[in-house]
Amino acid sequence: MKGKKVLVTGADGFIGSHLVETLLKEGCQVRAFVFYNSFNSWGWLDTFSPALLKKIEVFPGDIRDPNGVRTAVKGMDIVFHLAALIAIPFSYHSPDAYVDTNIKGTMNVLQACRDFNIKKVIVTSTSEVYGTARYVPIDEGHPLQGQSPYSATKIGADKIAESFYRSFDLPVVTARPFNTYGPRQSARAVIPTVITQLLSGKTKLKLGSLHPTRDFNFVQDTCKGFIALAQCPEAVGKEVNICSSKEISIGELAQTLIDIINPKAKIISDEDRLRPGKSEVERLLGSNALIKELTGWQPRHSLRQGLVKTVDWFKKGDFLHKYKSDIYNI
Repeated sequence: MKGKKVLVTGADGFIGSHLVETLLKEGCQVRAFVFYNSFNSWGWLDTFSPALLKKIEVFPGDIRDPNGVRTAVKGMDIVFHLAALIAIPFSYHSPDAYVDTNIKGTMNVLQACRDFNIKKVIVTSTSEVYGTARYVPIDEGHPLQGQSPYSATKIGADKIAESFYRSFDLPVVTARPFNTYGPRQSARAVIPTVITQLLSGKTKLKLGSLHPTRDFNFVQDTCKGFIALAQCPEAVGKEVNICSSKEISIGELAQTLIDIINPKAKIISDEDRLRPGKSEVERLLGSNALIKELTGWQPRHSLRQGLVKTVDWFKKGDFLHKYKSDIYNI
């Protein structure tokens, strides 16, 4: 990867900002595509040191705009496409925005990569495309099911990526991370929700469904998975899970964080946080056999190790007030 010119879309977000850091450590020349806004905010990149920011070419734009995307893609060797709308509850009442961003945005990236003969394109999928597990562990052959507007648009984006590989020989890899967590994750996700409530001194922890299970992966491990796939010629044209192949229920996860932060806290159910019944993904447990076979990648952090690092980040940084732990973030 050293010396490669790399574009990261969604670089201002959770995984994207960590991927930018990881790519810089690999010796890449990084162009960071961030969402244009009148505040000139670069998201989590704003927390980087001035010395680190000097190494990054920041490109403000909108993934929905094909002209800006073409400008960002031109001259790159590799494109990591992470820009997306991801919050499931928000997709219930704003599905049009998800179609525009996740499907049309991905189309813009793929078309630009095709036009400029990009050597490798990594499109980011999600384990949500599988819906509730019909069998476990979930491998890449598992049926797809759109149980939310979010997951439906990600299925659409994945299939457009597949079509560009099959129709135009575009060197696309569809990376399918399961439940990534770690420092900088947004407030709409369960782990920051639990941590911020506990660190704010709350002893009654508000959560939705506790029985669904998830397959969690620490963000640094996910980023290493992205890079491993970018370096693997055999991954082109494939959809590849990035997961731990271990599951834990939301209730058990919350209790683990309670044990780490405040053993006196209790969990209470909040009906406002429940997904519609047919939309709830009851079980996610992935198979990482394919990525291991292709690249030798495997997660290096246990769940507890990753959770401790995440809690420490919240404790040491001045971020707690930004998470609005007293409301339900969608």
